[in-house]
Amino acid sequence: MSNNRSIVIDEKTPLLMLAGPMFFELFLNTMLNNVDTLMLSHYDEFAVGAVGNANTIMFMMNILFNVIATATSVVVAQYLGAKRYDKMNMIYTLAIVVNLVIGIILSGVFCAANPLIMDFLQVSPEMRPYSMTYIYIVGGGGFLMAVFNVMLQILRCNGYTKIGMRVTFGINLINIGGNYLFLYGPLKFMNMGVAGVAVSTVAARAIAVTAVIVFFYVTKIGRISLKYLRPFPKKLLLKMVSIGLPTAGENLTYNLYQTTLLSFVNGMGNDAVNARAYCNTLISFAMIFSNACAMSTQIITGHLVGAGKQEQAYRRVFKTLRTSLPITIALAMTNAVLCRYLLQIFTDNQNVIALGQMIMIADIFVETGRCLNMTFVNSLKAAGAFVFPLVAGILCNWGLGLTTGYAVGVAMGIGVAGIYAGTATDECIRGLIVMYYWYKKKWFGKSVVDKKDVLEIEEGT
Repeated sequence: MSNNRSIVIDEKTPLLMLAGPMFFELFLNTMLNNVDTLMLSHYDEFAVGAVGNANTIMFMMNILFNVIATATSVVVAQYLGAKRYDKMNMIYTLAIVVNLVIGIILSGVFCAANPLIMDFLQVSPEMRPYSMTYIYIVGGGGFLMAVFNVMLQILRCNGYTKIGMRVTFGINLINIGGNYLFLYGPLKFMNMGVAGVAVSTVAARAIAVTAVIVFFYVTKIGRISLKYLRPFPKKLLLKMVSIGLPTAGENLTYNLYQTTLLSFVNGMGNDAVNARAYCNTLISFAMIFSNACAMSTQIITGHLVGAGKQEQAYRRVFKTLRTSLPITIALAMTNAVLCRYLLQIFTDNQNVIALGQMIMIADIFVETGRCLNMTFVNSLKAAGAFVFPLVAGILCNWGLGLTTGYAVGVAMGIGVAGIYAGTATDECIRGLIVMYYWYKKKWFGKSVVDKKDVLEIEEGT
């Protein structure tokens, strides 16, 4: 395959060329994720906390989808950096087919386990019906996100970061329009409420998947066909699983840890649950810039490592941090100052607002550590170092974050802000650990691309 449709990415690629579109994509995606919260807050306050609980589970499902999606980003970036264009169609097809199968299976599993999930999260009786409805509908359509995640990684690694921004903008409009129809518009008579919001979300995602597949073919990036899987590339699949599993394990243990913290918050009452949901909406905007920079640097790092330019990759990551860290801290501090007024967009409950103010102060430290983690962990994955972030995550999440959160939030009676103090401890200590690992160059020599023949995968062997 002549891959002249791929945009060249190397050490001279400006960070903002990739990070700019990704920033707006993440901003719009955050809007999509939080528009349900905003619109539901004027419909039923119990529905807000319920959807917040449900989205925690949806995030866990998304983590499992990212086993193959993450591996796709690493393999595609390094292969393109090594100019092994002859393998790309096989990689694209394998990633999409495998993730689609995983998506269909997991959608069924999460729907079947819905009642057990509600019991584990200790969801209140008022919120339980809403949470279950949302999981049945959005979780049932989860396979759409499985395909979308892989397609988006393929497009990004080929340099097409703007398509994610455009698609996300479109599905935002569709989702907002659908929410309005079901909650306040002509379809209000159906009294679907949360179910209507869930239907809008699934419909928007279906359109998004269609859009990225069409773009893939129109730009002639490659082809997707089962013929590229004959004979079946077992070694490539095993390689992708070996890349994706540690990453998924890291994300899964983090989400399980956050889910356990959420069960503590649920035991603190509905005001604490709603304060967390509203604050997470504001927090998600504060972390967008550092996330966009980290994702862009991951792509650049993958291309550089694939091309054998490890020293350039090493310096590039620290250059990114000098840009992203100060801006992230400034955004978190702005959130802390303005949260009293911003929270009034969602609620007039003064207790919720007071709890939110305490949360946002603790979040300044959370975002500082999170910026370090996103920057260095993403780059370590792109370089082929998958296991260390998993080990660091398990030890810090459960050994520091959970114990500190319980001690301060529950045992000492500080409440939901104490839970965030535990998260801050985890993020900051873990961030320093992974930064040191990168600084010491312990990831050198872990490239996915083999020195002899650029990771030549013999199909069917």
